[in-house]
Amino acid sequence: MSQRLIGIAPLSVLGTEPVDFIRAAAKTGYDFVGLRTRPVTATEKDLNLLHGNARQKEVLAALADTGMKVADTEFLAVGEDTGRDLWLPMLEAANALGAQSLTATVTDPDLNRACATLSQLVSDGLDAGITIALEPISYQTVKQLSEGAEVAQQTGCKVLFDTLHFHRAFCARDQIPAALPHMAGMFQICDGITADRATTRDGLIEESRSLRYVPGEGDFPLAECIALLPADMPVSIEVPNPMFAELGLEGYLAHLMTATKQVLAKADALRQAV
Repeated sequence: MSQRLIGIAPLSVLGTEPVDFIRAAAKTGYDFVGLRTRPVTATEKDLNLLHGNARQKEVLAALADTGMKVADTEFLAVGEDTGRDLWLPMLEAANALGAQSLTATVTDPDLNRACATLSQLVSDGLDAGITIALEPISYQTVKQLSEGAEVAQQTGCKVLFDTLHFHRAFCARDQIPAALPHMAGMFQICDGITADRATTRDGLIEESRSLRYVPGEGDFPLAECIALLPADMPVSIEVPNPMFAELGLEGYLAHLMTATKQVLAKADALRQAV
């Protein structure tokens, strides 16, 4: 099996204190974590890591103690009024945490305006040493991986491949190799049931935020998709699921790791068979 770094996204255990998340990820064998530097929704528990606050200092101590790395930070919705006052503190926090990227999505219905905003964000990201990773989301303005690659080419950002939104946006598999020159330095994995695609935006949102499947426990062609990616591209597991409450923090992280490794092994076998 390839020596691929495996990380865990904060959405998988949303509401967990970052320090507890980091220590559990280290204990269960992960190579990196993603962290949210600010809440994404109004109902989300505020665990922000901005402005060098006490929680950020505790996180930095936990990272130093465990040796855990932060690969990516979340999450910026680029809307019609999004500006530097919102993202500069996020970039500052990402830099302080040693992260490589800040994930964004486009909610502005005016894509030309959104691209102008993204270009400024990318410029500020460069100054902070942070790459901007645009995530196509099946219920937002930029839905398909190919659309994300086009925006990346225009603005200088990278595009983040997420297996849920790829399938829910009805992306053709040939979009993967075509987007590779513009892809971020990792991809996100979860599973789902193809026939269970929601017919409403609210349904897609609910699945995305709380009802994703553990890799290998749905029917998405994950191995076939991953086989089209570089064998050493890091993967972040993003699986919010009620199973978290049943298994507990360490139990759930261990289960996700085992299941994901099995899918990655299948992808390696497919790649070698070509």
